[in-house]
Amino acid sequence: MSRRSLQVRTDPTSRRNLTIRVDEGIALAKKDIFGHSDPYVRIRVHAGKTRNTRVVQEFMTKTVKKTLSPNWSQEFKTIVQPLSNILAFDVFDENRLTRDDFLGQFTLAPSDVEIPTEPVGSSSQGTELVCKLMPRSARSTVRGSLKIHLKYTDGEPTSPSTSSTSPRQDVDSGMDNSSLSARGWEVVEESQPLPHGWEEKIDANGRMFFVDHNSRRTQWDRPTEASVAAAAAPSVPAASAPPPIPPRVRRQISEDRNSPNRTSMQSRTPMSSLAAVAAAGSSAPANESQPSGGSASPSRWPEGNPRILAALDGPLPSGWASQVAANGRAFYIDHNTRATSWEDPRLKVFTPEEIAAHLQLQKDSTRNRSASTPAVRTSGSEHLGALPAGWEERRTNDGRVFYIDHSTRSTQWDDPRLQQKNLVKVNVPQYSRDYKQKYDYMRQKLKGPASGTPNRFELKVRRKQILEDSFAGIANLTGSRREVMKARLWIDFLGEKGLDYGGLAREWFELLSREMFNPYYGLFECSASDNYTLQINPISGTCNEEHLAYFKFIGRVCGMAVYHGKLVDGFFVRPFYKMMLRKKITLADMESVDGEYFRSLQWILDNDPEDLEARFCVDEDHFGQVSMKELKPGGEEIPVTNENKKEYVDLVIQWRFVSRIKKQMDAFIEGFDELIPFNLYKIFDERELELLMCGIDQIDVDDWRKHTRYRGGRYDDRDQVIVWFWKAVQTFDNEQKARLLQFVTGTSRVPMNGFAHLQGSNGEQKFCIECWGDERSLPRAHTCFNRLDLPPYSSYHLLREKLQLAIENTEGFEGVD
Repeated sequence: MSRRSLQVRTDPTSRRNLTIRVDEGIALAKKDIFGHSDPYVRIRVHAGKTRNTRVVQEFMTKTVKKTLSPNWSQEFKTIVQPLSNILAFDVFDENRLTRDDFLGQFTLAPSDVEIPTEPVGSSSQGTELVCKLMPRSARSTVRGSLKIHLKYTDGEPTSPSTSSTSPRQDVDSGMDNSSLSARGWEVVEESQPLPHGWEEKIDANGRMFFVDHNSRRTQWDRPTEASVAAAAAPSVPAASAPPPIPPRVRRQISEDRNSPNRTSMQSRTPMSSLAAVAAAGSSAPANESQPSGGSASPSRWPEGNPRILAALDGPLPSGWASQVAANGRAFYIDHNTRATSWEDPRLKVFTPEEIAAHLQLQKDSTRNRSASTPAVRTSGSEHLGALPAGWEERRTNDGRVFYIDHSTRSTQWDDPRLQQKNLVKVNVPQYSRDYKQKYDYMRQKLKGPASGTPNRFELKVRRKQILEDSFAGIANLTGSRREVMKARLWIDFLGEKGLDYGGLAREWFELLSREMFNPYYGLFECSASDNYTLQINPISGTCNEEHLAYFKFIGRVCGMAVYHGKLVDGFFVRPFYKMMLRKKITLADMESVDGEYFRSLQWILDNDPEDLEARFCVDEDHFGQVSMKELKPGGEEIPVTNENKKEYVDLVIQWRFVSRIKKQMDAFIEGFDELIPFNLYKIFDERELELLMCGIDQIDVDDWRKHTRYRGGRYDDRDQVIVWFWKAVQTFDNEQKARLLQFVTGTSRVPMNGFAHLQGSNGEQKFCIECWGDERSLPRAHTCFNRLDLPPYSSYHLLREKLQLAIENTEGFEGVD
């Protein structure tokens, strides 16, 4: 193999045709915790001897997937001035969700390397160099090296506009861009004089952009006299000549080992962090290429102060890092001083006036783009109706839908039609600030089972006779045997395959609650105000001779639910909880139970009751037979007057809520106190006690989604299947949401502290979603672990249909994985 000696002219302006061959990477650093890297190489020719000088030309290799030893074997041809230019090599790990990870760099001066000169068409690869990758800061984790070849080729170097093999000449002569890509050419913009009032600049990342001082705008595309004239007169048809190719578009050969003749083109669109400046509280999706929005021209984007754009595209200062708060707002951490700030440190060099002018330009450009860009409808969202006022729907370059709120100038992934806050029912209690502290105190003071107690309380029940079987297993526990109720629950549904690691116990409480509180059995009745809250039936003894034993059993079950961190499926009237707390019942408590009765008693207090001719007695109805009950001895003969009307109202309330049901309530409290002593739950008020026993009736999907984790590495919160899943859940009514929650966790009740404290087999265990099966499969659940196995469905409608089918037609346990 013949080689020519090194020939370097002493003239610093002498130019040479240089061929750069990037061969392979050797033992690169691993940055992705879920797998190998996807490395590619960026090569820049700098005009000076440092990286801070202007970038003359830039090349990028193809991306090699999932490897730490990539093989590119790509050649790039450029023109260099050996005594003036340097070559900067940077290796990155491509990441479509966040910015590309840095894997290493090195710098090479052609004058410092012995580069042979070969004839055009020679098969020689030139000088082989194995260059060690270096970090760009003390915090960079870098290892490995890069193998390259360099050679000069014969002939006088010529500019792309005059070279006999210029790609632009090939285009003009009829050769298309795919043919150029197949030959390994990088298509670059011709060097033509800029129109009047235009300026060419380079940002911090070495990208070339152009400033129009006439209209105070910036753009990526190189302007020409024709494009400026066309913009000034939009009604004039554009010339038939092909439009100039934007400098930021990279065309290259993509080699496939299985199909060596196959070629493809890849484009890298520069990312912008304008959202960090536009609004500190913006919820714009971070680290995604901003979409062009259909037919909007890329030359209109980005607009703003080019210095601010360049600063935002550059790295953070040394020792700084950025994070996103829970509300989606970006903030910045200074590890040098251990301080945080909402302000981007890269903007501290600019004056407030410059930043304000930059934001105004952004506002104007956003308005112009939104006015000229048609909205795109999303498949599967038509049934949700029109978007709220001021909202617009668009797609990213990869087809993902996002939403623009023009009133706040922010963007987000979530459909705003699905973000209507759930309306909380009036009778559903809200949290108090100190509730969590009270709950933790109670849990800390609760005593475990006495020594000698079995490790678990095994209870075998039949679904059809769950009330009878549970009563037989719990009501007969006496003496020291009662301690077994504090042991670990082990529920066995006879005739079904299943191991109870928490899920079966939750379902047992759910199903048993429905039976215990069913008015059909005569123990409880619905309150007069609605059909959801319950109160003790004062004539329960007529329906069931053993009603007091059943009330004690129900108290034990409710106590077991609180003791084991479970919930019962039923809400009681407020006086019920006040009686548990040994508090006095007042007239205000009557209002939520029986509004008509309350208004009658309130009228008596506000007016003179003598005209009513009322007495200190009330009427009781027993299956249609009305009898008179004296509120105090001789009450039938005592009229109600202004002087004694307060006593009368108090006695009516006492009769209505206390005296009629005292035996039943005492039995319930006796059973409840066996598990939870009164001195531990008396610290709660009546609203908090309802939360403790029954949880929350309304399901907050936002809280649900916030405290969901994704298992297996296939799904994350931004995966399309997961987006469809939460969209489907948002469209469910509260009953369907409760069915889904019960399908996955075994109970339809939300814990008192929200989904963050969802209980599993090992204590608190968050709702979990894992990829499983294919789109022919139905979703399946593991109630012990609060896990939903969700197949990767291909459409929103299919996912919603399969999910509804699963939650509405599934019962029992057919196996354990």
